[in-house]
Amino acid sequence: MSITSSEKPTGVRYTILLLLCCLAMITYIDRAVVSNAKDDIMDSVGQDRADMYYLLVAFQLAYALFEIPTGWLGDRFGPRSTLFRIVIWWTIFLSLTGLAGLKFGGETMLIGFSALLLIQFLFGMGEAGAFPNISRAIYNWFPASQRGFASGCVWLSARLMGGLTPLIWLFMTDAGFLSLNWRQGFAIFAGLASLWCLIFYFWFRNTPLEHPRANEAERNFILAHHVPQSGSHSIPWKILFGNANMRAICGMYFCLNFAWYFFMYFLPGFMKENFGLPRTSIGALGGGLTVASADLAQSTQQKILIAFFSGGPLLLGMFGCLIGGFLTDAYVRKTGDRKWGRRLFGMIGFGGASLSYILALVFISNIYAFAFLIALAGFFNDLTMSSCWATCQDVGRRNAAMVSGCMNMIGNLGAVLTNYVTGKILKSYTGADISQGYFLCISLFALAYFLGCLIWMKIDATKPIFPDSDDSLGAKK
Repeated sequence: MSITSSEKPTGVRYTILLLLCCLAMITYIDRAVVSNAKDDIMDSVGQDRADMYYLLVAFQLAYALFEIPTGWLGDRFGPRSTLFRIVIWWTIFLSLTGLAGLKFGGETMLIGFSALLLIQFLFGMGEAGAFPNISRAIYNWFPASQRGFASGCVWLSARLMGGLTPLIWLFMTDAGFLSLNWRQGFAIFAGLASLWCLIFYFWFRNTPLEHPRANEAERNFILAHHVPQSGSHSIPWKILFGNANMRAICGMYFCLNFAWYFFMYFLPGFMKENFGLPRTSIGALGGGLTVASADLAQSTQQKILIAFFSGGPLLLGMFGCLIGGFLTDAYVRKTGDRKWGRRLFGMIGFGGASLSYILALVFISNIYAFAFLIALAGFFNDLTMSSCWATCQDVGRRNAAMVSGCMNMIGNLGAVLTNYVTGKILKSYTGADISQGYFLCISLFALAYFLGCLIWMKIDATKPIFPDSDDSLGAKK
């Protein structure tokens, strides 16, 4: 398909991207809010706070297991109906999470810890496939030369809201601000997701050909190298896991998720325990004076500082998403070499994140140095995100959602391992020894990034996973 019209292309694809970015924001808000409310949740069901990692494992395991099936649904039926179902489903279970521990009739607890485990599993099952189907929507709506940019915008949006969630949650629930309870907070976020569903369903279409606002010039620009849907709609498990390129992509993303989920689930707790406990001194905060930290812990300024630093890796990471997307696309446009256009920035990101983690260990007792270096690890991690997802679009083509789902499934099994291993380690190191547990965890995360950097050498974005995939983008081998 070639562009023959002199008509200027419309910009419908950018409104589609805006919707996808909003979805990424909501996804990360809803996930991060569970982490920030974990103490309230566990107290409400009368469970030890250290047992929260069971809930995290339940969510993450379901999220991982249903990535490929939900990605397949997006390839089979289109991202419109699939994403609509995904958001409706997880909104229901987010709302049910907000009912945990409520007692009816004075004594009866409708949702206790066991029921909450099931709800979190179903929550993860419902949210699975969101990003693979976003990836499929980007493939449908953007040419290869803009997919890195589009993926970068999506991940920038996700990181922005994930990073701001600790601050948003503080302002919503702290006695010094709005003083909402955690259940009201959950209800507000569920309402936002429902509103997105309505807007998305009425505006989004699976392809430019289906959208009445997209003109012929925009359709031609987007679809010039696309392959029409054809063939079987079964899930080709043997091809997926029998392909060396696919295995390398999955291994790389396993390492990334294993190292990254510390930011999402455990960093807020570390910041409070290491720098906000009553015995902390200003010396630990990077200054020279020593005062009773009980005063600091109670101060609004201290709470805001810790909340801000807790979201630092995601906030700085959003710039990594944008810069990484720009760099990988610019490299591909200039050289035509998709293999190194994706690989180079993947390796830089993994290597930089590993080094940042190692340096953070050196300054683990200084809040300012530690917060900066741990945020820098988040930046380097996200520098590679556009390369990861654009690679899936490059090698998956018309099966982009399925390939993305495969990568994300294995990656989220890495996140399951993060929750399990970190939870076990931190449970073994209690009281004054808790910092030793965190030291061990961060060392493991640095090692994971180093291994992921090596695996990038095996990834080739010019080699399609499926033998009938179109390779007409003219990329240099």
